Amino acid sequence: MLRKEIIDNMKHIVDNCMGDSNPACVASCPMHTNVKEYVRLIGEGNGKEAIKVIREKLFIPKILGRVCAHPCEYNCKWNEGNNPMSIAGLKRYAADNFDNPKDWDLNIKPENGKKVAIIGAGPAGAQAALDLRKEGFLVTVFDKLEVYGGMMRVGIPEYRLPRNIIDLEYSYLEKIGIDFKMGVEVGKDISLEDIKEEFDAVIVAVGKHAGRVDESLRNHDAKGIFSAAEYLKEISLTRNVKNIGKKVAIIGGGDVAMDCARSSLRISEVEEVYSVCLEKNFDEMMASMHEIEGAIKEGVKFNHAFAIKKILVDENKRVTGIELKKCLSIFDENGNFAPKFDESETKLIEVDTIVFAIGQSVDASFDEKDSLEKRRNGTFECDLLTLQSASDKKIFIAGDASGNSAIVVQAMATGRRAAKSVVRFLNGQDLRIGRSMEEEFSYETKLNVPIDWDTIEKVERKEMREIDITKRIKSFDEVLLGFTKEEAEKEASRCLQCECKLCMEECLMLREFTDCPKTLLKEYLEKGYENMDPLIAYSCNQCSQCTIKCPNDFEIKPIFDEIRKEYVKKNGGNSPLKGHKSLDAAIALDCSEKHSTYVKAQNGKKTKYVLIPGCTVPVYSPELVEKTLVHLKDALDGEVGAVLQCCAIPTNMIGEEEKFKKRFEMVQNSIDETGADVIVTLCPSCYLTYQKYAKQDVIAYWDLIRKIGLPNGQKGIGKNSDVVFNIHDSCPTRHVTSHHESIRWILKELGYKVEEMNNIRENTRCCGVGGMAGCVNPGLQEKVLNRRVKDATQEHIVSYCGSCRGSMETGGLDSLHILDLIHGKTYMKKDAKKRNVIGDASVKNRLETKARFNKYK
Repeated sequence: MLRKEIIDNMKHIVDNCMGDSNPACVASCPMHTNVKEYVRLIGEGNGKEAIKVIREKLFIPKILGRVCAHPCEYNCKWNEGNNPMSIAGLKRYAADNFDNPKDWDLNIKPENGKKVAIIGAGPAGAQAALDLRKEGFLVTVFDKLEVYGGMMRVGIPEYRLPRNIIDLEYSYLEKIGIDFKMGVEVGKDISLEDIKEEFDAVIVAVGKHAGRVDESLRNHDAKGIFSAAEYLKEISLTRNVKNIGKKVAIIGGGDVAMDCARSSLRISEVEEVYSVCLEKNFDEMMASMHEIEGAIKEGVKFNHAFAIKKILVDENKRVTGIELKKCLSIFDENGNFAPKFDESETKLIEVDTIVFAIGQSVDASFDEKDSLEKRRNGTFECDLLTLQSASDKKIFIAGDASGNSAIVVQAMATGRRAAKSVVRFLNGQDLRIGRSMEEEFSYETKLNVPIDWDTIEKVERKEMREIDITKRIKSFDEVLLGFTKEEAEKEASRCLQCECKLCMEECLMLREFTDCPKTLLKEYLEKGYENMDPLIAYSCNQCSQCTIKCPNDFEIKPIFDEIRKEYVKKNGGNSPLKGHKSLDAAIALDCSEKHSTYVKAQNGKKTKYVLIPGCTVPVYSPELVEKTLVHLKDALDGEVGAVLQCCAIPTNMIGEEEKFKKRFEMVQNSIDETGADVIVTLCPSCYLTYQKYAKQDVIAYWDLIRKIGLPNGQKGIGKNSDVVFNIHDSCPTRHVTSHHESIRWILKELGYKVEEMNNIRENTRCCGVGGMAGCVNPGLQEKVLNRRVKDATQEHIVSYCGSCRGSMETGGLDSLHILDLIHGKTYMKKDAKKRNVIGDASVKNRLETKARFNKYK
């Protein structure tokens, strides 16, 4: 059974791993449109596939490409540089150029005979109608307007959203059989009670059609005064406003105010338009900057930090002007709206029309009996997740009426949420089980991968071309012209394709078995390690690159180490994989007396140091091992012995703890017999093993050389060499920086030229041998090796691990052990050759090393 701390670590990773987390653009979108994917496709020139991705979530891509308030852009990673992707613009590009009604999915499930009524044909009602119809319900939509779109139609100006586009995209709803009752006012032409009687469920999706006027002002009811809602509605339906004057003042600093101001300029009677708002500058205004910039370009005259003090009228009670007072502050110390004014600082503006864009409320006239409970802000009381009315279980609230949406795409998300609830309600299912706001609305993603902006090419956001100002203010033609193919693809190519797959990019083993650590570890927790393929745990190279790359430093290696141990326990103390049998036999032999020996210092001297060359270097070159021993004896006044015996760490790597303990005890006894105080290692894995388990102090030969110097005559020997070496650092000692420094110091002292390869020192990569994974997964070992070889920038490479040296040669490089240079002649390109020792030669060399050591007994 896995230890609690391992289980807790697995749970921690599952709960916090960002590997499957959506990028901010997707998480911020209430409909969770796959922004990342469709932007990628556009960048690749594949707009036809891009629109398919968009339409998986959105049935009005042309509309949203024009009017979406794009929360995705506000949370785009590029915003760290104030340069977000033009996501809405790219959506529009895909929809305008590649959306074809012939490709629309008109399939619906078989009709189930249940009927649902929807009040309101805006985006919330339309989305709910679509989703319910797809599920086989009979859906009827009631709207008091004669035209589709709700507030999109009568609240968003035509120059931003052409009406033919609304009609085109809403035609999809007609094609799948939704019944629209347009020009039918619920509460007047048909009662809410009658609808409830006729239909199995009702979704209320009425918009904020009721505008506000500041009734605290004297003459607020004068001729020429409008609320923004009625003003924009009349303009939308007629392109004019009855009784409008020549000089218009728009009161308010939000997007609706900008819509009113810019729409006013397009009415032929109007000569001047003034904006009056409490905010002291453009940056503080609630309106989107692009809307403000449009208003400025078109000639709106702004009056910041002012409010109306008096409305001036003539004898016919027609507005003639406004007296403004200075606004000193908008909010109190607690952040509450509580503006303060300087009544003495005033100015007069001559106007004959005033539009109050200071807020709108839900039109509740459909509920003639006030049967639905309302909140103070006029929205209807309902459950946040299910949107079921607090007053009537049969009624569900969506869009503006729910109080859970302020923009089109949010309204659509509430429509979808209400539809889900209706489906469950009418099928007698629990409305809440298995649902969450994270899945059904915007949420803050866990994904937060640091970006090195110094490595990112600075490409400015592409803005859409616009109709010439002098032409556009004379008509309601669409201002923004959209992207060309070249512009769209260039903008899309900026996308960072945000994800946290850093460990996956690095770890070939994880890539072979999963899409991210969270997925794999969740499977382990759910199934139990004993029901998982042992090959997974045994394929880990134990290099810890996953942890190094992980922004959260998750420790995955210890999990696989523990799982290996559990497999061994359940298999009688042996690895369950056949590939480890030959490894076990080799280690047993290298620990036995047949292959082992130890040497004490001679001539009655104390054996202060003991050289332990490990397993692979003695097989590689008995001569180099002997020269190392001689060098140490010469430099350390003869107080050096040697132990030729395996530390047994490969046994421990595969989880065979009990065998390791017994075998390590054998080498520890040999070390103790020498009486040495300090172990000198040549193998990185031996270094770590003795550092952790041995009684004696441990130092690597490379670090010791910096204290005792090179062998006599070797300093500068490589200065005339025609070779430039790469250095492959060993991954077990990636955090032992002294080894990295010492190896480079040695090569410099020898006089050899070095060029650093990719992924070195603490960021080095496994050569493929790590974790004994190659014994059971040779295909993976080959991939790991080949990738490491590609990091090389030279044909000649130096390693200070015997196994690594052999791997680099297998990968096709001229691979040397650092001992070849420390103890050898000047190395030249002509000296390159194959050096790997295999088969019977391995045993022969091991025994030769033993014989050479025995000469010093």
